Amino acid sequence: MPETSRIVLPRQVADDYVDALIELDPITGTYLGVRESAGRLPDFSPAGQEALATLARRTLERLDEAERHPGAQEEAERRCARLLRERLTAQLLVHDAGENLCTVSNLRSPAHSVRISFTVMPTATVADWAAVAARLSAVPAALDGYRESLALGLERGMRGGPRATGTFVEQLTEWAGEAGPQGDSGSAGTDGSAGTDGSAEGAGRGWFAAFASEADAPDEVGASGGGASGGTGGGTDEVVPEELRRELAAAGAAADRAVAALRDWMRDVYAPAVAGAPDTVGRERYRRWSRFFNGTDLDLDLAYAYGWSEYHRLLGEMRHEAERILPGADPWQALAHLDEHGAHIEGVAEVREWLQRLMDEAIEALDGTHFELAERVRRVESRIAPPGGAAAPYYTGPSEDFSRPGRTWLPVDGQSRFPVYDLVSTWYHEGVPGHHLQLAQWAHVADRLSRYQATVGKISANTEGWALYAERLMDELGFLKDPERRLGYLDAQMMRACRVIVDIGMHLGLEIPADSPFRPGERWTPELAQEFFQRHSSRPPAFVESEMTRYLSMPGQAIGYKLGERAWLLGRANARAAHGDAFDAKAWHMAALSQGPLGLDDLVEEISKL
Repeated sequence: MPETSRIVLPRQVADDYVDALIELDPITGTYLGVRESAGRLPDFSPAGQEALATLARRTLERLDEAERHPGAQEEAERRCARLLRERLTAQLLVHDAGENLCTVSNLRSPAHSVRISFTVMPTATVADWAAVAARLSAVPAALDGYRESLALGLERGMRGGPRATGTFVEQLTEWAGEAGPQGDSGSAGTDGSAGTDGSAEGAGRGWFAAFASEADAPDEVGASGGGASGGTGGGTDEVVPEELRRELAAAGAAADRAVAALRDWMRDVYAPAVAGAPDTVGRERYRRWSRFFNGTDLDLDLAYAYGWSEYHRLLGEMRHEAERILPGADPWQALAHLDEHGAHIEGVAEVREWLQRLMDEAIEALDGTHFELAERVRRVESRIAPPGGAAAPYYTGPSEDFSRPGRTWLPVDGQSRFPVYDLVSTWYHEGVPGHHLQLAQWAHVADRLSRYQATVGKISANTEGWALYAERLMDELGFLKDPERRLGYLDAQMMRACRVIVDIGMHLGLEIPADSPFRPGERWTPELAQEFFQRHSSRPPAFVESEMTRYLSMPGQAIGYKLGERAWLLGRANARAAHGDAFDAKAWHMAALSQGPLGLDDLVEEISKL
């Protein structure tokens, strides 16, 4: 008898996509903890990008077939299919427009992905270090492929912005161990060794060679923030043979030479080719990227107006808190006062430990009251970020099996004194109950979702929106009663409202409204946006400059924090209205966190029903 064909439903299609994606993108495999991925890097050339697009198209064809089966209408299958179709469609819109041929940024580029991939690689055994050596050997080809894509972009008129290009050249110079007199004004800094690669040994050695040298470092180096990895857990539990150490040194040096070669090409060929081009992208390109980062087609003019409404609301609250701290001062005078006289932490190791305690204390306070956390979700680590990236803190999720926990990363930029007001709500955002609880919960319930939903199907506005919602939740729960901490929280909220205003405003060239206290009636430019942002931020000019470069080179991403928070708040309000007095916040939080990612409109629809 002929064999009955196997029924394939959307979740299986999605998981097959992940398997195929890992083959094409070993960095994704590393984040998921797939050891077979460790020694390889993706093909960033046009051919490699086309292979990813072909996979997306074939997966959409398989999804069409899978959705014809009655079983596809089951809730779990339907939600997964909805996500998969939206994500792959958004990715293809970006690819088909040639956007991936001009990915130049101070935060998001193939070169950044390559470097950061080493910071999440295991380094406890000789086998781990052998995989590091293999991946280091693959760096030159990966960067050559990236350069090939950028060159094709130039031919087709798809160009990165001059500002992002200049900053990227500075970053590459730092990574190569050859920083010039100005250092890296748009990066996360150098752990006190400005103008070097940030390694413990000093100038003359690049980031990759310094990373390779950690093969003999004690394991606790990473936790304290030392070494080139800046807190990767570098070092080994085993003695690395001399032959492998030589291989690591040679591969690290070759990787640094490849970085320098990319830097030279970016400086000598790419930068002159994009000189005079606009740093902004215009409405059509902005819509594509907004769809990619937000998972929906936004009304950008309404979103811009919402940013202004939040600006005015937050400004009033900030003035109230400033009066409690320094009577007669405006919010930014009060924040400057806190920089000098407020509570602070002294020392890099000390701030890492303090942030760890902050997250541990949040878990103890929230678990069983507002969340119900599995034991493995309760584990999260505080780390110091490697030098040479953007200035903002960030989070990396756990591996699928939780052998690598979720981690928060603090760029220190040569600082040794850290005001508390600037840390607390940020770590509620990056750690607990923010990114960590959401992404670790997805990994924990992967068997109820699909591997795709739990890992690579993330949507920026969903995750950043949850993290900003988490900050507001901690304020609602009374964790920010201290005026210093609450003003810091409001300052962080104001930064996200300003992001909506300036990101949409400068890329679309919108008019500043008449009720604005800043330049009413004028049209946004990057220069005006930076001036506005600096006036409404407690952060130093180098941070603001880094942020503006980020917004210009990642259009549509920065608006997702506030718009995503709005979606989470609306979904909760709808669910509370539906349940009345029977609304259970803990049950809602866990159900919402366990449903996996969705675009903003889909998110509101789904969590309103919980």
